[in-house]
Amino acid sequence: MSSTEFNNLLLGNADFLRPYAVTLTKDSESAKDLYQETLFRALSNRDKYLAGTNIRAWLYTIMRNIFINNYRRGNRQYKLIDNAVGDFLLSHQPSAIGNFAEADLRVKDVQMAIYNLPVIFKQPFLLYFEGYKYYEIAAILNEPLGTVKSRIHFARKMLKTRITRH
Repeated sequence: MSSTEFNNLLLGNADFLRPYAVTLTKDSESAKDLYQETLFRALSNRDKYLAGTNIRAWLYTIMRNIFINNYRRGNRQYKLIDNAVGDFLLSHQPSAIGNFAEADLRVKDVQMAIYNLPVIFKQPFLLYFEGYKYYEIAAILNEPLGTVKSRIHFARKMLKTRITRH
């Protein structure tokens, strides 16, 4: 299929995407962006389209995947409809002050609960808490992966019961 034929086919079927974009985004401006991104991706991936297949389904799939990927990345943009409300929220200072002493006590309780864990559970839990992956912890401790996962699970359960009791 030549690029001219593909472009004509694309433009002939592109208008059906607009309502679908509005349905997905629930916002006309975001729908326009999604529509344009879909057409751009379709044009840039024209070699992946198989001539004779349903182009509408292909375009709908592209649009849906773009929307899902944007959602997963957290690229949703929240816009304030009323500027007066937005200005109020930006200039509003809360009158209450947080109780940081209570928060410090809570952190100390958590630290004490972790410190009091049996060593067999504390070691893998602390490594996991520091950001190591399960397989990395298993390699560090020279333990099977399933053992590491279960120890971290049991450590969490113990911490949950010890912390909620206070």
